[in-house]
Amino acid sequence: MKNVARMALENGMVIGEDVYNYQNELLYPKDTVVNEKVIAKLARYSIICVAVKEEIDYAATHFEKVRLSNEFKYFEFTYNDCMPIYCQMMMNFVEKGVPARMNKLMELYVKITSCVRNGEQLLDFLYNMLPREDDMTHAHCLNSALIAGVFGTWWKLSKEDIFLLIQCGFFYDIGKLKLPQELLWKPDKLTDLEFTKLKTHTMLGFDLLKNQNLNEHVIKATLMHHERCDGSGYPSKLRSDKIDIFAKYIAVIDAYEAMTSARTYRQSLHPFQVIDHFEKDGYAKFDEAILRPILYHIAATQLTFNVRLSNDMEAKIIEINKARLSRPLLETEDGKLIDLARQPEIQIAAIY
Repeated sequence: MKNVARMALENGMVIGEDVYNYQNELLYPKDTVVNEKVIAKLARYSIICVAVKEEIDYAATHFEKVRLSNEFKYFEFTYNDCMPIYCQMMMNFVEKGVPARMNKLMELYVKITSCVRNGEQLLDFLYNMLPREDDMTHAHCLNSALIAGVFGTWWKLSKEDIFLLIQCGFFYDIGKLKLPQELLWKPDKLTDLEFTKLKTHTMLGFDLLKNQNLNEHVIKATLMHHERCDGSGYPSKLRSDKIDIFAKYIAVIDAYEAMTSARTYRQSLHPFQVIDHFEKDGYAKFDEAILRPILYHIAATQLTFNVRLSNDMEAKIIEINKARLSRPLLETEDGKLIDLARQPEIQIAAIY
């Protein structure tokens, strides 16, 4: 809502809060639609200022409210201002061999992250960024670098290791810039031949970085971020003890970023859908000690939010189920408890 002087009121505006006269008598309840008659009565009672509703007050979900906030709009402007610079640095490196200067990359990181109050808000804002087909690969890496700062804090890494993890985020998928866009972002299922070609991006990235003046963890994360702890990954089917620790961190960040970013062919997954995907087979593929604290933090950030369920019921998240992080305990407006861990047929459809 915003306060508007009576003289600036326009027909069609909607009053956001009850309006009282100086004797504390109700003149107009909230949700009254402003017209000439309403304005005239406010003038008779010498009402100077009225709260009126803005677009954000009509938002149906938490994420719609985020998108309409002034904070998000400033973040979006800053992010979009930095993106072409990041793209140019990466393409100059891939196509011309001009090294991307780390201090310049970190300047972009600081400029963007200075627009948010905390890590949770950064994740919210990234979730609401809309993709542009011409820079989706660059956005994936830039977002991963931004997410690395948040997840690194949740992992309680040292400042030095968080800085190193952010560097990994900037570079780990650089090999994809050597592959065609239509392969990378094909909306349909890849053929076996296409998937084989896609998997070469780890080696392509490794070849680009191996002779650069970069920390070895950055180079190994580029090569190993699709390896999985059960040996099912690529390119070398390494098992847990053979995978670089920063590659394990980046593997979680990479998967999270992919699921929470909108694509031209699907919507972003909401936080509990992301957790559910990880829970289904993630503990076998990802390092559980690395994955579990991230999933817990994601779930915990949703406490007190309202949800709409697949059966059209609405409820509030009141407790996180540590054994099934994707299935919290809910409470309806009339006090009824819904334990989603005991009702697998019910899904969270939207978060408010």
